[in-house]
Amino acid sequence: MTLPLLGAAIRRPDLDILRDWLFEENRAIEIQDFVLPDVIAGDPRDLIESYKVALAGHHGPRGIHGPFFGLDLANPDVEIRAVIQQRLLTGLEIAEALGGTHMVVHSPFTYWHVLNRDNYSQIHDQMIEAMRACLAPVLARAGEIGCTLMLENIDDTDPAARVAAVAAIDHPALRVSLDTGHAELAHGRYGAPPVVDFIAQAGARLGHVHLQDADGYADRHWHPGEGRILWPAVFAQLATLPEMPRLILEVRNRIARLPATVRNLQERGLAR
Repeated sequence: MTLPLLGAAIRRPDLDILRDWLFEENRAIEIQDFVLPDVIAGDPRDLIESYKVALAGHHGPRGIHGPFFGLDLANPDVEIRAVIQQRLLTGLEIAEALGGTHMVVHSPFTYWHVLNRDNYSQIHDQMIEAMRACLAPVLARAGEIGCTLMLENIDDTDPAARVAAVAAIDHPALRVSLDTGHAELAHGRYGAPPVVDFIAQAGARLGHVHLQDADGYADRHWHPGEGRILWPAVFAQLATLPEMPRLILEVRNRIARLPATVRNLQERGLAR
């Protein structure tokens, strides 16, 4: 059995630290510098050029984490939605410049929506329609440049909600993303299903995974093995999918230890 090859989420200084490890096997790279409002709304040309130089010789998959601060994809206000669209379109311009074929965007679904399904019976469908309108020009552009938007769970406690949204919008440039730590937080704090069930619910629509460990209390972004996620079960569930998603390690600290973290997973027969 061929073990899945793990990539990494980085910012520009991290690329210098991990360059040899990333380039040796052409691991997937997810660039995350452009999530910040002052970066995405400013002049990112120097940073883009710096990445182009540093990425020379890398032939693996690439993507970016799109902007998300304050950008609610289900916002019902048309004027505010126009700003969200522009930020996401700028993200796609950056992805295209850097050879990115995925861009992560954040799910708008929260525990409040689960608790109030009966109280506001139309809200789920209304959110999906707002998302459809918000993403229409973004998905059109994404399709033109060969980039897929990955809808990541953030405050989601119902693993089916964003899967249903992706199915309803039904665009080839929109797939589901899973953040394992976010799912573990929701499981521990709000009684959401465990991580493996988030994977099972997404099924063939799962195109991207952020791999990070947590303690079921907060959004830790620890290295796999440092929290309580059952990684053998997670990788076993991923192996049942018809196609392996893009797997990205998204850790917050001690990024230089990522090669050692992956060696540990490899020694356990889980990933490489």
